[in-house]
Amino acid sequence: MKVVTGVVGNDIHVVANRLIDLSLQARGFEVFNLGVNTYLEEFFDAAVETGAQVLLISSLNGEAEGWGREVKRLKAKYNTLDNLIMMIGGNLTVGTGNTEDIVPKYKNYGFDLVCHQIDLNTGLDLLEDFIQKRNTQ
Repeated sequence: MKVVTGVVGNDIHVVANRLIDLSLQARGFEVFNLGVNTYLEEFFDAAVETGAQVLLISSLNGEAEGWGREVKRLKAKYNTLDNLIMMIGGNLTVGTGNTEDIVPKYKNYGFDLVCHQIDLNTGLDLLEDFIQKRNTQ
């Protein structure tokens, strides 16, 4: 399964991005890593170009909060992304926030899976469970 990943906006957490890439590969995913400082539009363009089934955006400084609001609008521009699994993880707010508030906010933005301050392996387990459930429906 193909995954486009990277760090959104002006976030420059290179090490975490690399760990996500390596962990996805270890689980058998074909990874297209856009790196850090990636604009939201670039994620969607890459998903179309690669034929990815998963778009995994990470943010470690809370910058995703501003960018996430544009997900539904941008995704609607593409006709081929209706079945794209949208996942976001990391620290998804600036400062402090409650997971109970943050997760519904990002789901409303258009993400299927929201992993606020969840360790990487747990988040990837959630992704694999989501894929398995989707494939059995």
